[in-house]
Amino acid sequence: MSKIVVDPITRIEGHLKIEVTTENGVVKDAQSSGMMFRGLELILRGRDPRDAQRYTQRICGVCPTSHSIASTLNLDSAFGLAGKIPDNGRTVRNLILGAAHIADHILHFYHLTALDYVDVTKILGYDGNDPALNSVKEFAKRGELAPFVPRYEGDYRLSDKQNIAALAHYVQALEMRRKGQEMLTIFGGKMPHNMAVIPGGVTCNVTVDKIAAFLWRLNELRDFIDNVYIPDVLMVAETYSDYFGIGAGCGNLLSYGQWDLDGTNPDYTKRNRLVKQGTVSTDLKPGELDPGKIMEYVKHSWYADSSTGKHPTKGVTEPQYGKAGAYSWVKAPRYDGKVYEVGPLAGMAVSYVKGEPTVKALVDSVLGKFKASPSALFSVLGRHAARALITKFVADSMPGWLLQLKPGEPAYIDYEIPDEGMGMGLVDGARGALGHWVEIKDKKIDNYQCVVPSTWNLCPRDDKGQPGPVEQALIGTKIKDEKNPFEIGRIVRSFDPCLACAIHLITPKGKTLGVYRVC
Repeated sequence: MSKIVVDPITRIEGHLKIEVTTENGVVKDAQSSGMMFRGLELILRGRDPRDAQRYTQRICGVCPTSHSIASTLNLDSAFGLAGKIPDNGRTVRNLILGAAHIADHILHFYHLTALDYVDVTKILGYDGNDPALNSVKEFAKRGELAPFVPRYEGDYRLSDKQNIAALAHYVQALEMRRKGQEMLTIFGGKMPHNMAVIPGGVTCNVTVDKIAAFLWRLNELRDFIDNVYIPDVLMVAETYSDYFGIGAGCGNLLSYGQWDLDGTNPDYTKRNRLVKQGTVSTDLKPGELDPGKIMEYVKHSWYADSSTGKHPTKGVTEPQYGKAGAYSWVKAPRYDGKVYEVGPLAGMAVSYVKGEPTVKALVDSVLGKFKASPSALFSVLGRHAARALITKFVADSMPGWLLQLKPGEPAYIDYEIPDEGMGMGLVDGARGALGHWVEIKDKKIDNYQCVVPSTWNLCPRDDKGQPGPVEQALIGTKIKDEKNPFEIGRIVRSFDPCLACAIHLITPKGKTLGVYRVC
């Protein structure tokens, strides 16, 4: 028996430690450890409920938009506004969230994951006229290839031509991601931490100029998705086809759905959404979504045991670092007592089994290309393919949403904060199922709980000893070279971890980081 510790996993958001035990090169056990505490739930206590969609966006700089939507849906619910938001408000929220997802998925594939498969040293053979690539080549000649190195060595299979093309697309994707964020700011005001999404709708006015500016950038992004992003994902899949059989995970998938097509139903679990709500397992049997079945466990997390086995409405955030048997700041969410993976794979799989025609055509086209069954989706490459396809799905849907906007009509309704209330906001973020829950007393937040995608995916064992999704995806993996365990990075990064969401930084000794006077 031997042990491999990767601490931290690089090219992700936040600080994640992965520890595996191997026997004859095969992973027999795995532990996923989030190494920083998140205290936003404690910070929100006693505050005006309308602070929530501002503060929770600060959980993460990569996916704040998803938190703004989940938090605002949560407050819509608590304020009695769910089902009453004007169509302009609903549609603008969809456009803001869609722009964020497009930028996020492009970021993940090119700037976080592609370097697992692309050999950057091949740039030395480049003899073209691209200024960006020639700059990279000059750095490579001097042995200065950061941020592309350091890296694990070995198992780079793309041809020299493919490697150079992928590096060119890496650079191009930086510009495409910028355009996605510009698109978000047209209606959102700024990125990160948009100012437009609020309870009751959005703060921005819908104008023809904004629609045109959004559409111009969207068309560029759709061209990139169709002609660069998806072909690159398929290129990697063809070359590394064995990764359709690696990193399967727990086999259960959970989606809250995303992008409301009709906002009149106050029940988010029944609302008509572009990406559907529900569950699916490896036998492709669909299930309906019941938020009452969500519980969080902390036997192996650094929280007091009094908070274990609770629904988020009763959730308690009571840190207890150093607790015996614990190894992570991430709690362990479970649905109906079982381990569930969340993310684009879950959203596409649930939509697929529920017969959404566009999703079915997209998924079947990829499966047909590789002569694979739907079970191949439960894998490293299945996650990457699902992420690319969901990006196309939303990008192709957005021109129709722009046409639904009505300049001059309201995008917001007014409201009164109730003395008391309970709320729930459910949406799929870029990394999967994101839920916010609030309890209001005396017009103030009495309790606030977030159960985020990477809490589902990167969690430790629960009270029954069931490993989390990433832990299960690692167990059984063959490690070819324990000094260069690239398989670990490839599997973990396929989940697009966001530890800033699952956890958050504090200064344990209470050090003053800064004093500010706001005038």
